[in-house]
Amino acid sequence: MPDGDLTRLRLALTAFFALDGFVFAGWVVRIPAIKDRTNASAGALGLALLCVSAGAVVTMTLTGRLCRRHGSHPVTVFCAVLLSLSVALPPLARSAPELGAALLVFGMAYGGINVAFNSAAVGLVAALRRPIMPSFHAAFSLGCMTGAGLGGLVANSVSPLQHLLGLTVLGLSVTAVAGRCLLRTGPPTRPRPPEPPGPPARPGPSAPPDRARPPGENAPRRPAPRTRGLVTVFGLIALCTAYGEGALADWGALHLEQDLGAHPGVAAAGYSCFALAMALGRLGGTVLLERLGPMRTVVSGGATAAAGTLLGSLAPSVWAALLGFAVTGLGLANIFPVAVERAGALAGPDGVAVASTLGYGGMLLGPPAIGFMTDRYSLPAALTSVAALAALASAIGHGVRRAAAVRP
Repeated sequence: MPDGDLTRLRLALTAFFALDGFVFAGWVVRIPAIKDRTNASAGALGLALLCVSAGAVVTMTLTGRLCRRHGSHPVTVFCAVLLSLSVALPPLARSAPELGAALLVFGMAYGGINVAFNSAAVGLVAALRRPIMPSFHAAFSLGCMTGAGLGGLVANSVSPLQHLLGLTVLGLSVTAVAGRCLLRTGPPTRPRPPEPPGPPARPGPSAPPDRARPPGENAPRRPAPRTRGLVTVFGLIALCTAYGEGALADWGALHLEQDLGAHPGVAAAGYSCFALAMALGRLGGTVLLERLGPMRTVVSGGATAAAGTLLGSLAPSVWAALLGFAVTGLGLANIFPVAVERAGALAGPDGVAVASTLGYGGMLLGPPAIGFMTDRYSLPAALTSVAALAALASAIGHGVRRAAAVRP
């Protein structure tokens, strides 16, 4: 594939990653207004929000098969259209059950597009032979920050329906432009090395015929048990790091305000420091991966995140805690992209689906786990579990690196 096509494909995929973060953050900032509109209690809202997770997890397990059958590019475009349309459904709800149904559809689209465009990105990484996966996730992080910032600016002047309908129009417009590039270009294929000269091997009579693979999907249909085990290992790494993202997003500001006496505005800046550091870390991720390699990046990133979380959760001052959260963001920044890319390189879209599902499960597990531990111990003590899982991700990465080093 010509270099120009690869560049256009990279730009199109970057647009989809940014759009995903922008749309999701736009919905999140309107949750309070939609709660008031539906007159939902806190418990009913919690159940409705759980539908986002349920739809995402169910769809993630199915999208890998769709990508393998139809290709990741058409599935990405379809899910982007569904995401853009479904984000306008929540403000139309008049009750908590209606909101739950709307969020189930939205969650299905969100889960599907995450597996699809990550699968497409894995193919592009292989074609370019450069570790550019973090740059796509940096686009997602920047999209989240931009979407949340814009949503906060228009929250008092525009209704939730007008705001989210605007996201629908924007999403469909981006999909029309970037999707055309994906559908025209097609997935890149990694060139196979030339076979050594010699007479071609003739399969025996019992050899099964080869099955054609969908274009652009280079992974085998049924990975070997060893490969499936490695995919699960990378999924566990994704889980450990996504746990920290979910926990700090929901509990970081409360820790700063409740335990350290920070002003509410300063407390809100805690997650901003974390998110900004993560985005900056991902922007420099390609250079870091080229210098350290994927497993050394996981090991060093997990250790950095563990140290940062311990500082953020146990420091006696607000500014030291903010520094700790920023260090945590830098440490976690590239671990999830590496885990997803490695799983996809091993098992194609199915590997991406496994790693994404486990990672998303970790993000869902983090907030309630912190809550339960806070009730039993304290919030600072509960936040140290983020450090423990970041250290576990580092240890797993070290184990995988040693296993690869001694493999004959």
